[in-house]
Amino acid sequence: METKILKIRQESGLFSPEEEAGLRLAGEVIKGGGLVAFPTETVYGLGGDALNPESARKIYAAKGRPSDNPLIIHICRFEDMRGIVREVPREAEIIADVFWPGPITMILPKAENVPYETTGGLDTVAVRFPSHPVARKLIAYGGGYIAAPSANISGRPSPTAARHVTEDMNGRIEMILDAGDAGIGLESTILDLTSRKPVILRPGFVTREMLDRVLGKVDTDAAIVSPDSGQAPKAPGMKYRHYAPAGQLVIVEGEPGAVVSYINRQAGADKAAGEKTGVLGTKELLVQYRADVVKCIGSRENEENIARNLFAVLREFDDEKVTKIYSEGFSDQGLGQAIMNRLLKAAGHRVVRV
Repeated sequence: METKILKIRQESGLFSPEEEAGLRLAGEVIKGGGLVAFPTETVYGLGGDALNPESARKIYAAKGRPSDNPLIIHICRFEDMRGIVREVPREAEIIADVFWPGPITMILPKAENVPYETTGGLDTVAVRFPSHPVARKLIAYGGGYIAAPSANISGRPSPTAARHVTEDMNGRIEMILDAGDAGIGLESTILDLTSRKPVILRPGFVTREMLDRVLGKVDTDAAIVSPDSGQAPKAPGMKYRHYAPAGQLVIVEGEPGAVVSYINRQAGADKAAGEKTGVLGTKELLVQYRADVVKCIGSRENEENIARNLFAVLREFDDEKVTKIYSEGFSDQGLGQAIMNRLLKAAGHRVVRV
């Protein structure tokens, strides 16, 4: 299969006639059962017709993704949610008023027209209204309901640029819409509204503290900070290895001096054993590290920048064939919780405390 790449340089949601025609064509690909990778404000998504079981099967095949891992349905108007869920509770309306369009996904009971292939066999459906203008235009042209996980090979770091999508999906899908780098860099927050109390199943840019302010206290699923149980996942990313570079990743937590000392000592021993070593560090400690490849993820004073850089830096370690990587740990509060969730998944929960 030849994958067509369409560059889009829109400004503030205004598209040239050529871009509009390309987006219309991409929508036809979706409606015809094909797959299109597209940008959102979080990461690039791999889109197919959410109401077509065959499209869901194609998404799973292109990614190499287990078919019991649910897909998120993307919409471009709030009222369209009523066409794929059994009911819209008051909490969903509150969340939508405050955070939509934006980086939060809600889980609700699915309507009968939503195929189980899209929901991973569950009676619930994950719904999101992205803010990226390219995503919204594609959804409108594609029939209003696009199922889209991240546009990467399952298990690899999520793509925050079209070049990452091309690395993983070239020849596997019909089209890639290239609109530059994603602004946030981490997937959406997932909030389960089918429980007695709202539960965060995946942390993201919309933090627990933000949700507490609009809903009252929300719960956080224990799997966010601990190894997965053997239960069926209710949301993307809860059960399987995700976000991982090819090299083994270890997170090191503790006082800054102890972290630097441990990482340098271990990296030295690894190098002597024939490993190519890497360090994922913050600006504040970067010059102190000794390894073959040292990457700056950003400053601790700017967690949004760290989130934006995380997946791209993990892919850079792959590009440089690093086999053993050490990373600093991060806070479990605010956006730091989402950063640590992705790092823990990428590391297979390998954590050293010094």
